Amino acid sequence: MEKFKKSWDFHGRTLTVENGEIAKQAGGSVLIRYNDTVVLSAATASNQAKDTDFFPLTVLYNEKMYAVGKIPGGFLRREGRPTEHATLTARLIDRPIRPLFAEGFRNEVQIVNTVLSCDPDCSSEMAALFGSSLALCVSDIPFNGPVAGVIVARVDGEFVINPSVEQAAKADLSLTVAGTKQAINMVEAGAKEVSEEDMLTALQIGHDAIKELCAIEEEVIAACAKPKMEVVLYAIDPEVIKYVDAKGAQRIREAVSIKGKLERYGKIDEITQEMVDQIGALSYENDAAKDKAMRQAKEYCVEVEAGEVRRLISEDKVRPDGRGLDELRPLNSQIDLLPRVHGSAMFTRGETQVVSVTTLGPLSDAQTIEDLTPETSRTFMHQYNFPPFSVGEVGRMGSVGRREVGHGHLGERALSQVMPSIEEFPYTVRTCAEVFESNGSSSQASICAGTMSLMAAGVPIKAMVAGVAMGLITVGDTYSILTDIQGMEDHYGDMDFKVAGTRDGITALQMDIKVTGISMEILREALAQAHKGRMQILDNMETAISAPRDHVSKWAPKFDQMMIPTDKIRVVIGKGGETIDKIIEACNDVKIDIDDDGKCVLYHTDQAMLDKAKQMIEDLIRVAKVGEEYDAKVTEVRDSFAFVTLFEGTDALLHVSQLKWERVEDIKNELHVGDVVHVKVIAIDDAGKVKVSARECLPKPEGYVEPKRPMRPQHGSRGDHSSFHHDREGGSVERRSFKKRDAE
Repeated sequence: MEKFKKSWDFHGRTLTVENGEIAKQAGGSVLIRYNDTVVLSAATASNQAKDTDFFPLTVLYNEKMYAVGKIPGGFLRREGRPTEHATLTARLIDRPIRPLFAEGFRNEVQIVNTVLSCDPDCSSEMAALFGSSLALCVSDIPFNGPVAGVIVARVDGEFVINPSVEQAAKADLSLTVAGTKQAINMVEAGAKEVSEEDMLTALQIGHDAIKELCAIEEEVIAACAKPKMEVVLYAIDPEVIKYVDAKGAQRIREAVSIKGKLERYGKIDEITQEMVDQIGALSYENDAAKDKAMRQAKEYCVEVEAGEVRRLISEDKVRPDGRGLDELRPLNSQIDLLPRVHGSAMFTRGETQVVSVTTLGPLSDAQTIEDLTPETSRTFMHQYNFPPFSVGEVGRMGSVGRREVGHGHLGERALSQVMPSIEEFPYTVRTCAEVFESNGSSSQASICAGTMSLMAAGVPIKAMVAGVAMGLITVGDTYSILTDIQGMEDHYGDMDFKVAGTRDGITALQMDIKVTGISMEILREALAQAHKGRMQILDNMETAISAPRDHVSKWAPKFDQMMIPTDKIRVVIGKGGETIDKIIEACNDVKIDIDDDGKCVLYHTDQAMLDKAKQMIEDLIRVAKVGEEYDAKVTEVRDSFAFVTLFEGTDALLHVSQLKWERVEDIKNELHVGDVVHVKVIAIDDAGKVKVSARECLPKPEGYVEPKRPMRPQHGSRGDHSSFHHDREGGSVERRSFKKRDAE
């Protein structure tokens, strides 16, 4: 195989494709260089079709920490299970690629993307999507590509393709869009309340860039593609189809129109099982043939069900539960279900029900991030849980699956756009969505419930966010757009288009389709219909709570914040944390977060403990100022002065001449260790040494005249010179010194 290498300029960056040198034993492989980002994409397929009722495609996105010059954390110091970011990126690649395989293709396909070098300003995610498509296209695997994707950001009103980290931080819209030259087939976006029209503009700009990438891929394919393997597409035995059509298909079609989900599914399952049993009772050559026929009978019953759902919607314009195409299911919103949590809410839409719980914690509870992105921590988390009982099933419950990670990320993206800044609300915030019933659109219900639980917890979000899932049924050149799809419409439809936002605009978007692509006209209509549905949902949510509470729960930690001079941070912490540990212990485990810039945030459920901790810190960092008065404690008395403590950590010098307005012969007769004397700060030198006066706090005698001070002897003459030095206590002491006259 000859090595292929060629570079193109793509929106100001160099995109290079290499083939024929690395990973030559894979079915197809390419090395993608996007400036300093390097990704190896390899695609391989099994030679034999799998005996399954689904297409076994696996997409992996492997993050290697060496790609950004880091050594992985943990005991093993090597990469382990995929990070959340890697899981989300793998899903992002899978979604636009999966629809482009032929129906009935059952050979197992694995696409592995390995990030070898990562320039944060050149998206490794988009390079991996581009590489995945190319690896398939140049391989022997049948694939109806190419496909490509880009990130579109709007920065200062201008649209940018694949923004840098700096540009992304300033963007009010970040849209990931993928598709073929003909149409868009995957969308994911986060935005700061962007209008539908602006979103459509971004989609069009993104699709124009996708066409450029597809043209590059076609050039590589022409030079490097292998002949495609011969495959036999899976098809159901015509005899099975004939039997089910005669015995049970019509009954299944009638059952589709039963309104209740469990009753409808129960009846369909009953008829399906009857067909499976009857076909299983026929005679076969062997058990394998019998098992295959029974499995295909079940599959065909599903196809009959799907066909009736699509016919009802496209021809009769009637949905299985009797709703109109743009009609929402019944809505119900509630808050404060759980008494001891910081905030709770329940949102019900038809047979989908989600309870969301908000928890407030100190900033030190932020989630630590270790992946290839510049993000190192996260102070807002939205997590989504989907137990099997929510759909009336028995299933495995364990670690979070890809679907739950993806739905949680979408909700987090939607809600994060309206979250307050850390300066406004210095908490780590977690919303946890528990799906207790599901019949479609549970991810969007989790956004609605999450919004209300945040408001109930007293989080000052900027606006309420609601989400709705749109569907699509296409038959020939006709199409029907559905608002608030239920599970059956999602499963058998052509599109799952989730739109979340406020009354003023969109905050998150996600679209997956099962057809090769959809037009801008369909997207425009779907967004308009989603806007109408979103307003109705917000109206219902506002019946439960219309604005964030102005206080947090009594069970939530209250906070106070202050600034500590950076040179005093060490004082507050103390040697080995000794000082701050004493404060925490004295204040019933108050939580204290101190940043390097001196910002200090304190948390406690008891306001009194919060106030006490703050006062203790203020005492530690307190600095005396000229003119301030204190009740000072005498700590040491010498011949002509005394040391007094103004407050913890700060001592001052009280000279005998500043004790009273009248002359004091012996200060030791006036002051003793342990006495408390009221003093006023009269001077602070450049080294921070403090002088105080007691007489300045006393009434000045009438007609008082300051006694003249004796003239100081000139340099070289006999006499005394006054100067100050720092003693071990940090105060300034007067030191008298004598210099012997030079011998004549």
